[in-house]
Amino acid sequence: MGPSRQTAPPRSVRQPVPPTTRAPGRQSDPAMTRVCNETFGSLPDGSPVVRFTLRSSSITLRVLSFGAIVTSLETEDRDGRAADLVLGFDTLEGYINKHPYFGAAIGRVANRIAQGKFSIDGKDYQLAINDGPNSLHGGLKGFDKVLWTPEILPNGVKFSMTSVDGDEGYPGELRVWVTYELNGEELSINYRATTSKTTPVNLTNHSYFNLAGHGIPTIYDHEVSIEAENYLPVDKTSIPTGEIASVVNTYFDLRNPVVLGNHIKNKLTEGFDHNFCLSLSKQRSPCARVYHRPSGRLLEVETTQPGIQFYTANFLDGSLKGKGGAIYPKHSAFCLETQNWPDAVNKMEFPDVLLRPNEEYNHTTWFKFSVVKQ
Repeated sequence: MGPSRQTAPPRSVRQPVPPTTRAPGRQSDPAMTRVCNETFGSLPDGSPVVRFTLRSSSITLRVLSFGAIVTSLETEDRDGRAADLVLGFDTLEGYINKHPYFGAAIGRVANRIAQGKFSIDGKDYQLAINDGPNSLHGGLKGFDKVLWTPEILPNGVKFSMTSVDGDEGYPGELRVWVTYELNGEELSINYRATTSKTTPVNLTNHSYFNLAGHGIPTIYDHEVSIEAENYLPVDKTSIPTGEIASVVNTYFDLRNPVVLGNHIKNKLTEGFDHNFCLSLSKQRSPCARVYHRPSGRLLEVETTQPGIQFYTANFLDGSLKGKGGAIYPKHSAFCLETQNWPDAVNKMEFPDVLLRPNEEYNHTTWFKFSVVKQ
């Protein structure tokens, strides 16, 4: 494991705000987001972990200073009943122990790097191997296991940290900022970074969603569409082969909505864990839409990133006990990880994943939660 990261104690944190008697998110000013915080527990070294609660007119979001982890996201259905739509744990211990990145900020490089190897300017680098023969989601101690420094904003919270030169085998000192903001129905997550040496950077959030509510055993009644004309076929270790394949006449053509249950059971039995290729313009663009007809909940995703990894929780097996004692079996959630393409550092035909000194990494993803009244 590389050198440990900076883990400065939280600063700019307000004292806990007394609980409100209003229903979550119902305020007199629909444009206003309330932010409060409380201690969620302590790490083994005694460092306190703070949980922030963001309430807009439509969404209640809770996120930790540890791992910048989204622990809950509550919205109402068409009948006004609120539910928590993301998988996670009731206590800090669940997030400290091994888990499948529930709700976490992912870095330095999200997704997989083949054999944990890459070269920059003729110099070879070897990363930690933590997913079969590959490096996954930043290595043994990715950004999901770091205590971030928080700063409260008018509509959200900004987290910052520094990854030292050589951390997990990556070159350069990397300064990172992740900002969560709520504006009515919309959650935005902005990622910024600067580096002292050329290094690969690919940041995302790894929330597991179930629009019926966490703890519901499947997502088979969800309708999904992804606005991508191409996807990346993968080998048996989930590394892209290098082919940029058309979705036409394949099981990966999600340009029109598909019901996940029918699609997975009849066509792609293991489920999805694939990158879909989006616009390379770096402009805000629609990329995915998920509709849960029974509740009326609709999730629409827009991003500046060139890819989105659609994952249907194929590796959950019911062994983890989540919030309220919920069991999370296979296909009980989905992830929409907006990011650069997997293993891009080793495939020159893929979008550039290298961040250089005097450049800024700056990407945003927007999650809009609404209700279809029918």
